[in-house]
Amino acid sequence: MTTTSANGAAAGPDDDVETPEHPGTTATIALIAAEAGVSIPTVSKVLNGRTDVAAVTRARVEQVIDRHQYRRRRGRSQTGPGLLDLVFHELDAGWAVQIIKGVESVAGPERMGVVLSELGGAHRPRQEWLDDVLARRPRGVILVLSDLDPAQRRQLETRSIPFVVVDTAGEQPPGVPTVGSANWAGGLAATRHLLGLGHRRVAVISGPVDVLCSRARIDGYRTALDEAGVAVDPSLIRYGDFFVGGGYTHGLDLLDRPDRPTAIFAGSDFQALGVMRAARELGLRVPEDLSIVGYDDLPLTEWIGPPLTTIHQPLQEMAATATRMVLAMARGEAPTNPRIDLATELVIRESTAPPAAV
Repeated sequence: MTTTSANGAAAGPDDDVETPEHPGTTATIALIAAEAGVSIPTVSKVLNGRTDVAAVTRARVEQVIDRHQYRRRRGRSQTGPGLLDLVFHELDAGWAVQIIKGVESVAGPERMGVVLSELGGAHRPRQEWLDDVLARRPRGVILVLSDLDPAQRRQLETRSIPFVVVDTAGEQPPGVPTVGSANWAGGLAATRHLLGLGHRRVAVISGPVDVLCSRARIDGYRTALDEAGVAVDPSLIRYGDFFVGGGYTHGLDLLDRPDRPTAIFAGSDFQALGVMRAARELGLRVPEDLSIVGYDDLPLTEWIGPPLTTIHQPLQEMAATATRMVLAMARGEAPTNPRIDLATELVIRESTAPPAAV
């Protein structure tokens, strides 16, 4: 028997799964509807992200779904061409283009369409976004510097929509697939480079304090100072926003002081550009008066004046790896390694040099 929801979505064999609670039995939409005290079309609406269900009713249905550990089977809609959802906390960044290119390098040959979403700076999507995802039933979701709360993760899992987190904003629960880079090693390499040139007053401008990669890069910075026997000066540690404005504001503050640093490690290439502008406005030359190291190795960094020493972060490969992972999960394959961190590399150009003789 096959029933159809109000929006025409079939609720039949593809929506029945064996439940871990009752091996050999099947949780059906009819069973969930009966336990929740609602109609079968109402359950179908909830499963498909329809917004015309009262919040209280939706919550009751989700509780029954969760109690039975219901999982929608991957039916015919999960084979062949389909959609991937790519979610950014912010799109106004050069590295976002590299991520998109990496996703397209895998999705294109697979004839996958990519739906872009932006969270307006938030690191967790609103329920409205999730409802839209459930309605279009993509093959998978890739979240960049974003996260899902436990209830949102369960909603994707019950619909058999796999997800992967790229460059996670915070610590993920065990088993959540993530792809990142060696941020601690990147911070270590950048700071070691500056110390090796003879700098001893080295400042750092990382990203937001609540973002994991920001803290990891600063941890690498601290480790390099400790290795060299250089005391950490808390006034030289700043948390920016990964954008030009953050580098400019913190750069002005750091450089317009009597004991200014002779080198700055900026936690993104955009922030490094902001530091360069601040240095120019204060009459400082790069690298004669100030050495600067960026992070990301965006294509523009080798064309600015002077070309920027930076940490290469394999953004396109990170995105491609995440895409391959989520498509494999959509085929029912469990990831062999749910946490992948790709290597970073120091790229030395002309924005760094030994400190000027005093």
